[in-house]
Amino acid sequence: MNAMKNRVQLIGNVGQDPEIKTLENGKKLAHLTIATNDSYKNDKGEKIEQTEWHRLTAWGKTAEIIEKYVVKGKEVAIDGKLTHRTYDDKNGEKRFITEVVINEILLLK
Repeated sequence: MNAMKNRVQLIGNVGQDPEIKTLENGKKLAHLTIATNDSYKNDKGEKIEQTEWHRLTAWGKTAEIIEKYVVKGKEVAIDGKLTHRTYDDKNGEKRFITEVVINEILLLK
């Protein structure tokens, strides 16, 4: 059961071209967002579409693959772990970020 702790799997469409950074040591870092869609019927029988946005981060070889092959609109499947972090913005206010750190990515369509 340890393999199932803090595991996230998503299939969705990339919302915008990924942001790629090359760090001082040459390691790549990728930030991107994907949208997942779900639908259900409300109590009146009407179909309701719901979109959720997910912030993703990838490092190293995975970030290099993203840089090379992933663009806005591309459908991807990812496997990763959920992380939370905080930082102080330029106004000194504490900000909270929840994101998925990608372990594996599969390029679809």
